Amino acid sequence: MAKRDYYEILGITRGASADEIKRAYRNKAKSLHPDLNPDCKVSESEFKEVNEAYDCLKDPQRKAAYDRFGHAAFDGGGFGGGRAPQGDFGAAFADVFEDLFGEFVGARAGGRPRATRGQDLRYDLRVSLEEAYRGIEKTITVPGAVACSSCNGTGAEGAAEPTPCPTCSGMGKVRASQGFFTVERTCPTCSGNGQIVKNPCKSCAGAGRVAQDRSLSVVIPAGVESGTRIRLAGEGEAGVRGGPAGDLYIFVEVREHPIFIRDGRTLACQVPVGMATAALGGEVEVPTIDGGRSRVKVPAGSQTGRQMRLRGKGMPPLRHGAGLNGDPGDMVIELVVETPVNLTTRQKELLREFEAIAADNHPQTASFFSKIKNFWEGLGA
Repeated sequence: MAKRDYYEILGITRGASADEIKRAYRNKAKSLHPDLNPDCKVSESEFKEVNEAYDCLKDPQRKAAYDRFGHAAFDGGGFGGGRAPQGDFGAAFADVFEDLFGEFVGARAGGRPRATRGQDLRYDLRVSLEEAYRGIEKTITVPGAVACSSCNGTGAEGAAEPTPCPTCSGMGKVRASQGFFTVERTCPTCSGNGQIVKNPCKSCAGAGRVAQDRSLSVVIPAGVESGTRIRLAGEGEAGVRGGPAGDLYIFVEVREHPIFIRDGRTLACQVPVGMATAALGGEVEVPTIDGGRSRVKVPAGSQTGRQMRLRGKGMPPLRHGAGLNGDPGDMVIELVVETPVNLTTRQKELLREFEAIAADNHPQTASFFSKIKNFWEGLGA
């Protein structure tokens, strides 16, 4: 199978500068890195392609040869005596790892590693439709880790500074050559921290963090919908070795309501009406989400499914903008004509009398059976 063009692999043009080539390589390599795509053979293959392309295009001489001869420049007898792109995998890995995690495997030898940011946390919060309508402030309890007060987050007894790991010299990673590639792995001695604690803190066992539940007050804005995400910066888990805390993400779920059905800012409510009210017309009283009541006129001759609209009785918008104004939505009333049950003898007599003289009062029935008659006649013809 023909090899793909190196410029196409990196998503750049042939006139791209060295900085543009490097930037395109980093973006591609980060998204395809094996750590982010475990057990994905496609990503692994594309990651190797990206490294091969960058290995060629970052070298001015090899890039010039490729621009002139293409892949033939590196086939037997071509530029460089047939040397195929070797791919500085170790250097490439370092660039990608640094961009992904904000540091290249800790500090340099003998130096102090950078602190590690704490993990982000997720909290699922369920609210009622009434709470989503008016907004509410809720107190939640979040399990997580906070910095140990005994060692000030250092993990060492008496808040002493940890020492660089002798195995990785403070790098947090160890390298090993495996034929064509140089592979980096987490240091087994310090577990990637780059430091070791000689006298671990008794309170946190050298972790620098302790498990602790926290109570937080969360403001749920009016108009919130299921799936809304609220970010509380710095309220996640504490960082390692004094690093910054992660963030807390509140995912809101609005519970189903026994009366109202929500569709964005619109609320729908099915209201049953008696057969006599639907036929003669009248009024029904319906509830509104704000706790009030509204009287709705039922036109004479109403059928099941007929809708009326109450302006401004729906949900408020979560925020202005994105094509939304600041007005609340509407409430849609849908009538459901109820057939009477448990009839008395007298009620049955009255309905039979009505049925006998109601031939012209059921236009839909007459239309339906007319269509059936035409259908049968068409089959006979």
